[in-house]
Amino acid sequence: MPGYPVLPEGIAYGGDYNPEQWPEEVWHEDVRLMREAGVNLVSLGIFGWSLLEPEEGVYDFGRLDRIIDLLGSSGIRVDLATPTSSPPTWFRAAHPSSHLVDRAGHVIAGGSRHSFCPSSPEYAAASERIAGRLAARYAGHRAVVMWHVHNEYGWANARCYCETSAEAFRDWLRERHGDVAALNAAWGTTFWGLTYGSFDEVEPPRLAPVGQLTALQLDYARFSVDAHIANFRRERDAIRRFSDLPVTTNFMIPNCEPMDYWRWAGEVDVVSNDHYLDAGRAEGHIELAMAADLTRSVAGGRPWMLMEHSTGAVNWQPRNLAKRPGEMRRNSLAHVARGSDSVLFFQWRASRYGAEKFHSAMLPHAGTDSELWRDVVALGAELRELAPVRGSRIEAEVALVWDWESYWALELEWRPSVDLRFRERVEAYYEALWREHVTVDFVHPAADLSAYRMVVVPSSYLLTEAAGKNLHRHVEAGGHLVVSCFSGIVDENDTIHPGAYPGVLRDVLGLSVEEFHPLPENGTVAVGDDGLTGRIWSERVRLAGARTVRAFTGGPDAGHPAVTRHELGAGTAWYVATALDPRVGQDTDGDLRAILRAVLDAAGVSRPRGLPDTLELLRRGRHLFLVNHGDEPVTVPGVSGTGVLDGAEHAGSATVPAGGVTVVELAPDA
Repeated sequence: MPGYPVLPEGIAYGGDYNPEQWPEEVWHEDVRLMREAGVNLVSLGIFGWSLLEPEEGVYDFGRLDRIIDLLGSSGIRVDLATPTSSPPTWFRAAHPSSHLVDRAGHVIAGGSRHSFCPSSPEYAAASERIAGRLAARYAGHRAVVMWHVHNEYGWANARCYCETSAEAFRDWLRERHGDVAALNAAWGTTFWGLTYGSFDEVEPPRLAPVGQLTALQLDYARFSVDAHIANFRRERDAIRRFSDLPVTTNFMIPNCEPMDYWRWAGEVDVVSNDHYLDAGRAEGHIELAMAADLTRSVAGGRPWMLMEHSTGAVNWQPRNLAKRPGEMRRNSLAHVARGSDSVLFFQWRASRYGAEKFHSAMLPHAGTDSELWRDVVALGAELRELAPVRGSRIEAEVALVWDWESYWALELEWRPSVDLRFRERVEAYYEALWREHVTVDFVHPAADLSAYRMVVVPSSYLLTEAAGKNLHRHVEAGGHLVVSCFSGIVDENDTIHPGAYPGVLRDVLGLSVEEFHPLPENGTVAVGDDGLTGRIWSERVRLAGARTVRAFTGGPDAGHPAVTRHELGAGTAWYVATALDPRVGQDTDGDLRAILRAVLDAAGVSRPRGLPDTLELLRRGRHLFLVNHGDEPVTVPGVSGTGVLDGAEHAGSATVPAGGVTVVELAPDA
């Protein structure tokens, strides 16, 4: 597999560059300012299909030739994109069968990107053709160091419900299930008398009366991911005929729920991700950390690329708040701390027209006489100092299970409570661990868990038998397991596992669940005698080897176990039968952190103690990143080494200014 793109400057810095939006005289100014800012990599050509192929089969590469030559002569490398996320208007007019269709059967209009069916054979042929043409022309160009296929797969056309998709889905089902009898068995079609006589009778899960077969919906989600992956492979392989440079496509982790990025991970040479803060979140930096950790985990622990984020406000949220002073720097360096070897933005120069004209950019509408521009230049200088970080890895002792298929299944209709959501529980457990300064990897439930002292399962409603056995083996071998409520309930077809809940987790947890007791809206339930409060959910737990750590002291399950512990083999499995919050103070026992703290201690997980929640601490290879999100300086003990950004010597401690970032190259014995 091709290696990582070679950038002598170390950390890649830059972003999407759309010179086609500007007259050519502006290009020279752009390149001059890029050099001033320290830009060394731009993503080019993402939306240029209509200019490169103005008519079907007619090509014009002159403009692209000139801008690539200009960038290359100035020492700026190019991540060259195939422009296939936005087909030309002539393509849409010539191939009406390629139009995107929603669940209600409405044909989605053009005038935007992604308005095509991912199963369209006409799109497949056209996208492969333009990818091959680009690779043949630019494979040997000195400026081109990597390839960027498409842009944000699944952004607007994750699933199409047209007849072309229906036929492709039936072929996919034949390959997956073999015969219609096996499909009927897997989907449980005897329920409501929905048995199929042939694959030709199967419809996509279009808009239908409530109660549509859930296994049908899950298989359509899987099929749709595979359709996008097939398009990526086709373009990648067209490039491979001419170039051995690395190929990527930009993921949207974790905010593109329809894409299963575990399935995508092996297809790209370098994992890259787009991440944008939710401006409405009070502590968006915690979600940013989670996204970065999940991206690194999808990359198998290898360094990855931050392909897009924003210098300030975005344009598509209900309230597009600008970033506070210092926030762009903290965001950027936090991504690097968690494994990114790049800091790239959308976009270089702010657009004057179109849907994203109010989206921030490296070069804002205000120009170079602006605080934002000065911050962009300063960040570029700091990233040059961080070149030695490039290529290093992060080690974690704790893994948190994330499964996109369980995400899909839990979010389907007619679950016991609309309040129990996949992201809500995952983020609660992640936040509690983040506040404990614990470094986390994410894992698929069937992955190798041997490297981890502790595994957390916050939301695995769907859990296969093989995955359940994998977690069982982890505990028997000496691992520590924490499982949250409503996990292990169904298999890959959304069929309840035989016997009592929690199905494939009964034995490892040493208990069964007799009945679920979802709470009313905004309802709470008391747990123990020390102020612990559960939300959303309660369960009637019956012990079968486990012991009670805390009992419900209120609600429908008062007197029954709420938190349990089960010794199994050389390890321990814990179960939490309600939704606990992570946010009570560090020194109290009234929150989820108290439960996780006990398991972390039992598992022997190393982490710093006594630091405030406002501080983010990450070790990447020989470098320690300290990111202070608070309004007061923080002194971190036990730090010896040299400050990478300021040259300061640290002999036993490091003080991080309010809102600041300190990076220390640790002493050899640290």
